[in-house]
Amino acid sequence: MRSRVETALNKVRPALKADGGDARVVECDEEKGKVSIEMLGACGGCPLSQLDFAYAIESLIRREVPEVRDIVAV
Repeated sequence: MRSRVETALNKVRPALKADGGDARVVECDEEKGKVSIEMLGACGGCPLSQLDFAYAIESLIRREVPEVRDIVAV
């Protein structure tokens, strides 16, 4: 599951990096279906990162890895 989450994140990374940021998987609990994502760089303190997280990262992971039930920003 973690590798599929990373593959999904790789699809949005170019846009995040273009703005000086990135995202990383902190935890991936297959048993619970929970993924924790940390926003890095410029995305870490940017108010728009909440929108990036909700509309780009979260929706993409849910679409690409349907067994993920909970996605948390840390």
